[in-house]
Amino acid sequence: MKKITLITITLAAAMCANLALAGALDPDCTPEKAAKGAVAKATVGVGGRCSPAEAAKDSAKRTAGIEDKGPLDKAGHGDEGLVKKAVK
Repeated sequence: MKKITLITITLAAAMCANLALAGALDPDCTPEKAAKGAVAKATVGVGGRCSPAEAAKDSAKRTAGIEDKGPLDKAGHGDEGLVKKAVK
């Protein structure tokens, strides 16, 4: 009985930890977010994930109209990705 309880608690903790780490890997950085992160880093010592370089790169992509495609969008056959097919 103790073994089953321990296994259940371990699996529940693993699931919670997995969900906690499921944030955006590449945030959409703006100059405002980069400025807020820099201020927070100067005052508290911990800033956000947006640096001025990342904000400049993301702003240039938005200006040029370039969209990042994920692996599911790239894996499609022909002109349509798997995500677009699923939406249709």
